[in-house]
Amino acid sequence: MKAFVAGATGETGARLVAHLLRRNIPTVALVRDKDIARTKLPPEVTLVQGDVVSDAASLSQAMMGCTVVLCATGARPSFDPSGPYQVDYQGTKNLVDAARLASVDHFVMVSSLCVSKFFHPLNLFWLVLYWKKLAEEYLQASGLTYTIVRPGGLKNDDLDSRPLVMAPADTLFEGNVPRLKVAETCVEALFLPSARDKIVEIVAQSQASPKSFADLFTGVAS
Repeated sequence: MKAFVAGATGETGARLVAHLLRRNIPTVALVRDKDIARTKLPPEVTLVQGDVVSDAASLSQAMMGCTVVLCATGARPSFDPSGPYQVDYQGTKNLVDAARLASVDHFVMVSSLCVSKFFHPLNLFWLVLYWKKLAEEYLQASGLTYTIVRPGGLKNDDLDSRPLVMAPADTLFEGNVPRLKVAETCVEALFLPSARDKIVEIVAQSQASPKSFADLFTGVAS
């Protein structure tokens, strides 16, 4: 297995890279600036320069030799109304197209809770959930093996030990989860047949019973 990570220098993406390395998976990170990325990512990671929106033609070449793709990209808050469309939809679509050309085995996408709720307050941010949902649908229709992970509100507290709750699409509508557990969920999905071709929603809850990732994914029907 060899992983390709888009969004690797973000808060979730950097944790994805770290967990891939803990699982001894060689990792290639797509970055816009290698110098900045080198200050944020471990030296074991191979850096390739590119952009999911403005440099789509280079993505297949950058993925060469990789067998799995993990997408943790996301538009940053801005005054540009096209941001979520470009990054969360078009950028993900470009990655999916490149992954098909590269014949990757598994595509894991970090999405968001509540993407099916058009009137959710987050869609006031230039329809960000709407564009994420369309990107999910594009991935599902691509023919690639996929896992779509929809986390609740993202927290940077890596010491948060609350157990994960995992549920099928459109069943969890509130809650939060540490980014570290999101990263772990995405990486562990690569090893589990029960994670394939599923959308899962995750939050952390203090009253939940701890479960293995195998049990969590098995508990979500396809």
